Amino acid sequence: MHSHEVPNFPDPNSSGQIPKNQVIALDLSSPQFEAAQRACAQLYPYRGPAESAAQGQVHTAALLALARCVRGHGFPSFPDPTSSGQVTYEMLANAGINLRQPAALQAADACVSVTHGVITKATVARFVAGQ
Repeated sequence: MHSHEVPNFPDPNSSGQIPKNQVIALDLSSPQFEAAQRACAQLYPYRGPAESAAQGQVHTAALLALARCVRGHGFPSFPDPTSSGQVTYEMLANAGINLRQPAALQAADACVSVTHGVITKATVARFVAGQ
């Protein structure tokens, strides 16, 4: 974030968590922050760093359900998330998945319902936009 024009972005603490109150103090709607967030998205876990272990497990389970569903919608190589709950652009590229392909985006959008609101169409759109 620092190298993408957000010099005041807080560093993680010794537990790896970023102080939420310090992030809230930033201008989260600024073009610099939004661009930095897109540029850095693949570097941090899919779930937020302040999530509890239980919330992380929910996110990982939702991503597993989404992956199974997308595989059933014509993308058999769609990868499962990592143990830390990540699906990265690199993982998708290695699986031959191009989310900008309309059929892939349609499959992902069709499958968000299996996550019971944990992943939304807006979440998918933000992920694709950051690619």
